Amino acid sequence: MSSQRFRPRILRAVAAAVAGALAFGVAGCAVDHSGSDDSKPTIRIAYQSFPSGDLIVKNNRWLETELSGYNIKWTKFDSGADVNTAFIAKQVDFGALGSSPVARGLSAPLNIPYQVAYVLDVAGDNEALVARNGTGVETIGDLRGKRIGTAFASTAHYSLLAALDRNGLSANDVKLVDLQPAASLAAWERGDVDAVYTWLPTLDQLRKGGKTLITSRELATAGKPTLDLGVVSKEFAQAHPDIVDIWRKVQTRAIDTIKNRPEEAAKAVAAEIGVTPAEAAQQLGQGVFLTKAQLTSGEWLGTEGKVGEIATSLQSAAEFLAGQKQIPAAPSLQTIKDGIYVKGLPGVLD
Repeated sequence: MSSQRFRPRILRAVAAAVAGALAFGVAGCAVDHSGSDDSKPTIRIAYQSFPSGDLIVKNNRWLETELSGYNIKWTKFDSGADVNTAFIAKQVDFGALGSSPVARGLSAPLNIPYQVAYVLDVAGDNEALVARNGTGVETIGDLRGKRIGTAFASTAHYSLLAALDRNGLSANDVKLVDLQPAASLAAWERGDVDAVYTWLPTLDQLRKGGKTLITSRELATAGKPTLDLGVVSKEFAQAHPDIVDIWRKVQTRAIDTIKNRPEEAAKAVAAEIGVTPAEAAQQLGQGVFLTKAQLTSGEWLGTEGKVGEIATSLQSAAEFLAGQKQIPAAPSLQTIKDGIYVKGLPGVLD
């Protein structure tokens, strides 16, 4: 596709993002104002309801304890695309979103000035493609001509495209429907879609009436890994590196809780997403959570002065998105490396 033909799509994408940013405070999010004090400066955090250490940090109010001189404003979003919009609107300082939205955010035309500061989890069985019972779909190849729901510009969308590609199909061979998790469940129950690629906790509800065709764990093994990442605004990180350090420390504390005190972790996550502790424990067990040593290894974030392989993984995701005509072109590896925040690593996590 020529650059002239691509440009209107780019302009529409930017216009949509800007329009969404302008409307950001009205729809698509839920704000937790508990404990706010107008006399204090505010740290704004975008979170999602997938099972993660982020929810443990929120539920235990660890940031509120560590940063008592600040208001901590938690805002819930439905997808990474919405979190990107919030960053464009300069409405958040930290955010939790998938690697595909981050790859898109670091690419033109968005060029969002944020940096990856933490790996919340590596997607495993907690994201998957499920076909609804009664549709006759038994394999990915059977999806030709079928309606598939997924949240556009999310890791699930990226994984869906990768799964189709591995099975000789493209987005043009199916009917993709842009649906956030809750909306995809409603469409599923109405029979409006034949399959859905999404994440927990919605995923577990879909599995009760459908067949899992592929999981993100399988795609990772096939060379298309997806991650849930914690990002921070470049402007905020430059002004408050000490706060970023504290944020990373409590995220590490949450991972330690998942690994060493699973009942405590499950109780906190259950309270945040509205399931039983047993269900939360089962959902946490479907993700992959990195140790401190893994996080700062060359395979993942790396260390100050030596960014890890996560940069290559994000560039690969951007190249795939470009090949799928989701973005005009992948950024350079150096651009991606500049989007990784490794200041103080690994010492700050000790």
